[in-house]
Amino acid sequence: MKPVAAPLFGLWLVSSLGAAADPQPFHSDWQRPGSSNTPLAWDHQAAAKYLDDRMDLWFANARKLQTGEGKTSCVSCHTTVPYVLARPALRQATGAGQPTRQESKLLDETLRRVDTYGHHEALSTGKDDQSRGSEAVLNVLILTSAEARQNEPLPGGATRRALNELWAAQRADGAWNWLDTGMEPYESSDSVYYGAALAAIAVGTAAGYDESAGQDVWGGIRKLRSYLSANYPEQNLYNKAWALLASTRLTGLLSHEQALALATEFQTKQNADGGWSLYLFGPWTWSKAHPPYKPKGNPDVAVLARSDAYATGLITYVLRQAKLPGTESSLERATAWLEANQREYTVAENHWKCWRTYSLNFDTEHGGEEGEPWRRMFMSDAATAFAALALLSDD
Repeated sequence: MKPVAAPLFGLWLVSSLGAAADPQPFHSDWQRPGSSNTPLAWDHQAAAKYLDDRMDLWFANARKLQTGEGKTSCVSCHTTVPYVLARPALRQATGAGQPTRQESKLLDETLRRVDTYGHHEALSTGKDDQSRGSEAVLNVLILTSAEARQNEPLPGGATRRALNELWAAQRADGAWNWLDTGMEPYESSDSVYYGAALAAIAVGTAAGYDESAGQDVWGGIRKLRSYLSANYPEQNLYNKAWALLASTRLTGLLSHEQALALATEFQTKQNADGGWSLYLFGPWTWSKAHPPYKPKGNPDVAVLARSDAYATGLITYVLRQAKLPGTESSLERATAWLEANQREYTVAENHWKCWRTYSLNFDTEHGGEEGEPWRRMFMSDAATAFAALALLSDD
């Protein structure tokens, strides 16, 4: 297993954005401490502030779950887990050593959830099995990522309990039941594979945790590898991206030939401007069993077809982690797109510099369903986190 430089992610989608006209890109004059006077092409501190502000909004507005004698916030794939992944990397880039207040709060709430397994409130009412499987994966991701940042040699007591719960909740086929709300890309019937990829990343991140040391007592790692490998060919491009990222953390998932073929497919999907579009990484099913597949709302398809920062940041980051030959030119173009598209936005009373992505499920920008201003930026949370990770990987 290979150590991971940064953590990964979570649940509760309801992603949403729209099609407001974008202002002109800006360039920051922020400089890394000790660097020359040449300004960097993107604003690290603005990205960090955006992610901190969004976590504060999530803690304030997310569904509260009874956890022991108190309550905790549910974990989100669009906001919480990208924050866990990107914020430590941004701290390192700016020379800050200690975790942020938001990082500490999330870790504390995760530890409380682990301590109350079996008798806390489920992530989603009436979906106990889906909630258990999803949370088992997410808790391990958060805890192993925190320990990786602290260079712990072995999983701590809470992480071992979380790993035990992970294997206890694993299905016979090697995957986990996953929350299904009919929302893409995180909570749909086709998201089970994504959840399994997250589990592989989590297990691959756990320090000193390896089946060769006799720790795969459930046979869970073997079953997980088998599931991801056997089901890989039928996945959409989005899920395949996560499989490739997982293969950089846990060995034995993809062959070198599969990885090279996937990189080539990414390059054929790259837009002329250097970016990628999440909408084109489907097909998306929104949990429908048969075509025609339709989302719950009415997203702006014209906007979705354009390059967006989540798809561009994710693929750029994944390809950099995979270190595959023949991707250099594609990555240079993607980097230029990301550097040019960190922009200023005002949403309600908030003014941010961030990267945007639009919802596959709703057009909330124009007052549609789920149109509260703070929800409008859900997918931009993931976009900003992965854009930063991709650019930091290039620094």
